[in-house]
Amino acid sequence: MAASLTSITSTALTKALSSSSKPKLPSSPAKHRLSISCSSLEVTKQNSCNQDLKTFSTALALSSILMSSAVISPPPAAADISGLTPCKESKEFAKREKRSLKKLESALNNYDPDSAPALAIKATIEKTKRRFDNYGKFGLLCGSDGLPHLIVSGDQRHWGEFITPGLIFLYIAGWIGWVGRSYLIAIRNDAKPAMKEIIIDVPLAASLLFRGFIWPVAAYREFVNGDLVVDDKDVSIWG
Repeated sequence: MAASLTSITSTALTKALSSSSKPKLPSSPAKHRLSISCSSLEVTKQNSCNQDLKTFSTALALSSILMSSAVISPPPAAADISGLTPCKESKEFAKREKRSLKKLESALNNYDPDSAPALAIKATIEKTKRRFDNYGKFGLLCGSDGLPHLIVSGDQRHWGEFITPGLIFLYIAGWIGWVGRSYLIAIRNDAKPAMKEIIIDVPLAASLLFRGFIWPVAAYREFVNGDLVVDDKDVSIWG
């Protein structure tokens, strides 16, 4: 009985030792698959980033080309208004140019080539040619009379004919008026302000002249602060 128990115990211990000493193989396929999936994910992200950079670069280059072409070349003239045609295609416009040049050339024949009147007429001829050339080059529209017509409807294609020069005129006029107003405000507390209106204080006027370039901002600031206008009660017509 004791011998049988001893043999059973030794057999159990042998099996336990054999099972514990058996090495466990690592799950290499799972880890290998994991590493492959991670590396493929990184490659996918890298390719996506490269594709985004290429797309952004292409869009930036295309927008630069479009903007440069829009700035450099004026928009082509189009007869988009009834009764008007591009001046460079108008026969009446060409006839008017020929008549103007013919009158100047006929007047030129009355003077010596090197005389002062002849030189002045030659300069006028060059200006006339340049003026008619610019009318056709910048896309102005002419009517049946051969004269250029300015489009003031607010169409962006014709801003250069009226709106842009109008805004520039308003800015320059406002600049002159703002500098004059600032000068009068600066000398009103002087002992003899009327004399400084007759004899201009050049250093003061020059300093105000350069400040006047930002007159829209200064006017808005004074409007917000309530300093743009003066109450009628504070104004005396008798000085």
